[in-house]
Amino acid sequence: MVMEAIPFVLVGVLISGMIQTFVTEKWISRIVPSNRYLSSLFGCGIGVLFPSCECGIVPITRRLIGKGMPLHAGIAFMLTGPIINPIVLFATYIAFGDDWRMVAIRGGMAIAVAFCVSIAVSYLFPKLPFKHELAPVAAAIEPEAVVQAPRASVWSRINEVIVHAIDEFFDVGKYLVAGAFIAAALQTYVPTSTLLHLGGTPVAASLVMIVLAFVISLCSEADAFIASSFRSTFNVGALSAFLVFGPMIDIKNTLMLLGTYRGRFVAVLIGLVAVFTLLGSLIVGRWFA
Repeated sequence: MVMEAIPFVLVGVLISGMIQTFVTEKWISRIVPSNRYLSSLFGCGIGVLFPSCECGIVPITRRLIGKGMPLHAGIAFMLTGPIINPIVLFATYIAFGDDWRMVAIRGGMAIAVAFCVSIAVSYLFPKLPFKHELAPVAAAIEPEAVVQAPRASVWSRINEVIVHAIDEFFDVGKYLVAGAFIAAALQTYVPTSTLLHLGGTPVAASLVMIVLAFVISLCSEADAFIASSFRSTFNVGALSAFLVFGPMIDIKNTLMLLGTYRGRFVAVLIGLVAVFTLLGSLIVGRWFA
């Protein structure tokens, strides 16, 4: 799990470093809509531009929010980014035997769940729930710093990106390693067959697949191949719950979230994602039975 996730964490912290160095608050405020609902839709949509799994999306989201993106828009991006990017959607298409229907179900349900969760977050958490305050950026310190920043050499700015990425990598990496060990222990000592026997009704089946996605903690580029192996056991609704909940919330990124946000916020976020994923899977199961 660690070796599978580290490349994506590296990509995530490098993007985070570039955002810190090259993206200004003024630019963020210009491109993000001020309307609550439009900004949530914006957050859901930009995930297609960032081919990162859930392991690398947390530092990117933290930096975007720190730069001025509204919390709910950042959360919408964090939830959809690991699912609707082209790499994951293409992997889903291949895993389900060139079936565009599952690709559409996964992408559409992910956007719907993320949008609903982000709107709920916007009302429940009007203030940023960061565990620790982010370091202030140059624009917030002195007007003179803003004037001098463009004069920095290319190499100095690249060095700034690398230094920031290194700090972010070790900050996030410890939670990744701890989460991987917990997930591996659960996979070792909790047989999958124990969970599968519990899925007798549509609600129970979706709940089982949500728990399984959380426990297995796969990267989103690979989880579709595992989900496809359950086609003979569960219906489309339960499979969609696995494909949507896992990339949004698993053991690895839960610990990374706890290292960034306050515990109450993380608990509410997980609960909201679970509820809306369950509702979405039941709707999908009824429509595509």
